Amino acid sequence: MYPSSFEYYSPQDVEAAVDLLVEHSEEDVELMAGGHSLLPAMKSGLSNPDVIIDVEDVDSLYGIDHGDESSTVGAMTTYATVADDDVLGRKTIVSEAAAEIGDMQIRNAGTVGGNIAHADPAADLPAAVLVSDATIHARGRDGERTIPATDFFEMMFTTALAEDEVLTRIEIPHLEQESAAAYIKKESPSSGYALVGVAAVLETDGETITDARIAANGAFDHAMRLGPTEDVLTGEPIDADLAEQAAAHATDDVESYMLMEDTNASAEFRSHLLEVYTARAIETAVSRLG
Repeated sequence: MYPSSFEYYSPQDVEAAVDLLVEHSEEDVELMAGGHSLLPAMKSGLSNPDVIIDVEDVDSLYGIDHGDESSTVGAMTTYATVADDDVLGRKTIVSEAAAEIGDMQIRNAGTVGGNIAHADPAADLPAAVLVSDATIHARGRDGERTIPATDFFEMMFTTALAEDEVLTRIEIPHLEQESAAAYIKKESPSSGYALVGVAAVLETDGETITDARIAANGAFDHAMRLGPTEDVLTGEPIDADLAEQAAAHATDDVESYMLMEDTNASAEFRSHLLEVYTARAIETAVSRLG
């Protein structure tokens, strides 16, 4: 199927992209990064924008900058670049999640900013961004704005970005010295997206977990932290049964209507998967603590 006609713009900097968003605010406008979500939606008729603003030529949106305590990833940086980055691999969980996305072709073209801004419930990066306590940077008509990851994902395909804002970069704090993380997913056999994906970060002091951050994607209409599971883990000594005990509380604050249900998995099955993969993510993180 061919998409409907549209106006196409290719700005050279973020300011020009914002100006275009403001200029066409009364129309159906889509920003295009890697295009791996937008173009299939247009071909299938699910999206029919009047205007496309392609930010591929905005050089400032590319690249990774490493600091002592955090790394900043430009919105147009590809999954492959993030997955292959040695520092991100050692000091964050985002690299591991990026490596789980699609196949080689998708990872070489899809972008981190596009993934996060699109907020597909089954995407792999949102849970990793949440447990990393990352900060989203955006620019709009009123200038720069920062959004904590915990406030960013609101519902299916909906984020805290304003209509005139461009996501420019993601700041990811490095893991503490006595901490470990993991991302584990059960992928859909038909698409490779996550039926359920769970990211876990555990910070410790000796044999005690001092802070736990657990988040899931694929199970709900947007990526969410699993507060009850985090509460069970925090302050507890590490032992062999702790992961399963904590995972059993993964759905404590979840009403049945909140769980995704489709042709791939029922809500009941996703609830089961959520507990299983939460336990596996915790167990993997614990094993990496040494």
